[in-house]
Amino acid sequence: MSTYLLVHGAWHDGRCWDRTAPLLEAAGHRVLRPSLTGYGDKAHLFGPEVGLDTHVEDVVRLIKDEDLTDVVLVGHSYAGLVISSAANEVPERIAHLVYLDAMVPEHGETAVDAQPVTQRLIDAAASTDTPWRIPPLPELPPPFGLFGVTDPADQEWLRGMLSDHPVLCLRQPARLDNPGLREVPRTHVHCVGAAPEGIVRRPVPVLQPNGTPSRVRELPTGHDCMITMPVELSELLLEASG
Repeated sequence: MSTYLLVHGAWHDGRCWDRTAPLLEAAGHRVLRPSLTGYGDKAHLFGPEVGLDTHVEDVVRLIKDEDLTDVVLVGHSYAGLVISSAANEVPERIAHLVYLDAMVPEHGETAVDAQPVTQRLIDAAASTDTPWRIPPLPELPPPFGLFGVTDPADQEWLRGMLSDHPVLCLRQPARLDNPGLREVPRTHVHCVGAAPEGIVRRPVPVLQPNGTPSRVRELPTGHDCMITMPVELSELLLEASG
């Protein structure tokens, strides 16, 4: 049995895994899917002081409090920064990192470094009465939809969980300076459906930091693949624990 810790991206909360988590559990694995500070059941903690460091602490505290080991740590989108820095804190507890259509930082980089288009969001927020908060991205015409979700019923469900994202999350740097982190194997899952203008994915190096060939998988869908292709995603996640 493996332990999967699924970390949602910006604007979402832990409910976004509702279709994927049961499939992993049905295969005999333990699954945790917390909402980060400021989201879901922690929405009351939302404020300008919430940043990347806050979310990293959320994940590390959960791992330690639950005494988790051999964790398959999955980060979607912005949470690529979260899982990188969290694994940097406790690499001995992490069996595998999965970057799910995610930002993949180098040491000291921010979300703006990993995905420069996020600077536009920060700039737009700066001109409002609440410059520390960024509203969810708007729904776009097909085939882009709402974070890649185009089914009307799915969009309605997704809207019910979306909320603002703190600017500080995009400004604080990721920390990847623990040599033990380099030994943790990685899988990159890319959603290769339609993507809005300005979204740029960094090429994955031929070799992982541990020297083994990189593992890159693709899903022919939009960004929120845990909603649009949960079965196919769960199969890729099960592969990562093998």
